[in-house]
Amino acid sequence: MNTQINLRLPEQLLTKAQLEARKKGFATLQEFIKEILRQFLFEDQGVTKKELNLIKAIYKVSEDKNLYGTEKQLFDKLNKK
Repeated sequence: MNTQINLRLPEQLLTKAQLEARKKGFATLQEFIKEILRQFLFEDQGVTKKELNLIKAIYKVSEDKNLYGTEKQLFDKLNKK
């Protein structure tokens, strides 16, 4: 079950948060605030949105360039760098 809360923000903070939410592609300020809270509270327990976007980008490059191999080959390449 979700609980609704009301939050008062100074005008300058609200404006800046709305701008940042749009820049990062959030549909609403509420979604942006929830994501920030998730990252702050659970940052060590999962993948952040930034990390997920990086994973997606790596996957796309790997798919486009057919860079797949075995798991051992992947880890061997990663360990060389």
